[in-house]
Amino acid sequence: MTVTPGDLDAAITSVVGELRQVSGRDWSAASGTGDLNAWRTAEHLGDCLISYAGLLIARPSTPRFVCFESVADQAATPSEMLEFVTVAGGILGATLRTVDPDVRAYHPSGRADLEGFAGMGCIEVLVHGEDMARGLEVTLDPPRDVCSRVLARMFPDVDVTGVDPWTALLWAMDRTELPGRPSRAGWQWRGTPLDDPPFSEA
Repeated sequence: MTVTPGDLDAAITSVVGELRQVSGRDWSAASGTGDLNAWRTAEHLGDCLISYAGLLIARPSTPRFVCFESVADQAATPSEMLEFVTVAGGILGATLRTVDPDVRAYHPSGRADLEGFAGMGCIEVLVHGEDMARGLEVTLDPPRDVCSRVLARMFPDVDVTGVDPWTALLWAMDRTELPGRPSRAGWQWRGTPLDDPPFSEA
């Protein structure tokens, strides 16, 4: 796999390590993704990672997510929210390492393979982590090799030659602008294997 469970581990370690520096702040007062504050964004991130593990385990026969939601205790501190994210990432990573390598499972971007789910997990961690970091005024510095592999697997049609991989990933996810390049509003990653028809549900 070009994107591996190890890449997910590295992304989580990087993001959690940076956000831990500001775990003493009020995350309910800091912005996160969209209308969510930083605390709610961390909760959403944990839920995303566990839901991906659920899809790989349950493999619903119809195009749907598994019918559960992972929520944090409302009294959880920022440090405990980082623990939630770390545990959620560990659950997804363990699932990726133990299910049959040929497993495919539903996602709105197509029936994804293990590499696709590893890439999606990395994106959730890195991009939601960036949303939180901006609200909390801290700078993320994720491993560039991880960013490069995620870009190549999840956005194969995006040409970012010569661009810092982290900046390029943020641009691909419409979190920043690149001079001379179009807006990425309405972006979509590719969950299906690269030799499948794009975004196939087959």
